[in-house]
Amino acid sequence: MENIESIAKAMVKKGKGILAADESSGTMAKRLDAVKVPSTEQNRLNFRETLFTSQKIKDFISGVILYDETIKQTASNGKNIAKLLSDQGVIPGIKVDKGTKSLPLSNDEKITEGLDGLKERLVDYYKLGARFTKWRAVYNISKVYPSKMSIVANAHALARYAAIAQDTNMVPIVEPEVLMDGSHDINKCYDVTAAVLQECFNQLVIHKINLKGIVLKPNMILNGTESGKKNDTKEVAEKTYNCIKENVSHDVPGIAFLSGGQSEVEATENLNSINKINTTNFSFTFSYGRALQQSALKTWAKNIADKKTVQTVFDLRSEMNSLATLGKWKVDLEKKAA
Repeated sequence: MENIESIAKAMVKKGKGILAADESSGTMAKRLDAVKVPSTEQNRLNFRETLFTSQKIKDFISGVILYDETIKQTASNGKNIAKLLSDQGVIPGIKVDKGTKSLPLSNDEKITEGLDGLKERLVDYYKLGARFTKWRAVYNISKVYPSKMSIVANAHALARYAAIAQDTNMVPIVEPEVLMDGSHDINKCYDVTAAVLQECFNQLVIHKINLKGIVLKPNMILNGTESGKKNDTKEVAEKTYNCIKENVSHDVPGIAFLSGGQSEVEATENLNSINKINTTNFSFTFSYGRALQQSALKTWAKNIADKKTVQTVFDLRSEMNSLATLGKWKVDLEKKAA
């Protein structure tokens, strides 16, 4: 049996982060439509395999979150996708929630589903090579939301998921995402995120989760996208750092931030600023989707056969974020690379 604590530590190792390549077929269809590439199963595999076979992926990426379709696919060299990754020292993971539905009696809020049959699915994913899992809960901010019901219900589901994951010897990524959408300011985001994290850890403790064997994937503390306020990286870093330090158990080995709609460079810069002020034992790293893949996707769409150029673009974003986990990123590096 593999040790979930050692796997969790490896996932948040300094200098490395997690690639979130777990977009559903529907989400990938939107991404591919945007770059005018047909969303066929083969094209989805082609793009992901191009990233997964980058020569430098092992240097900057600790793990990859896969989607159900992807983990069951076979690469062009005949290996299954999980084997393709693990042979390079990259840990394969799997998204296991089944998406969000309206929260009963609070239909403007969401509850994440997928607990039914989860243990059986995890047993199968483990056999396919996955060693960690991911479950995402979402919370929207408005004058009346998130409700206490939403905060408690989603935290309870996250904890039940985490218990099932650890029971099947897999590391759970716990992802409570307070959405950027809305007219709220950065202080409101701080208050809501703090309340969400407090209840999440309350439920994790109730469910007897080994906190040394999880990875937390929270949002950064940001102004709402409709607030009209620009985010200052110093303020984002200070508020995000303080929110984590004050509301997350220090047994957790690391924090892998989601990018949550930030641009590629913005997500890198904010992570770097957080690490420049970090004096805790937490490893602050990344678990980015679009913020790692968007430029690579646009490059790939121009010529899907030109894998080398796409991999160069992906490796650059991975390296920039690797430097950010060390607090060593500089904007001049972006300019030189461009």
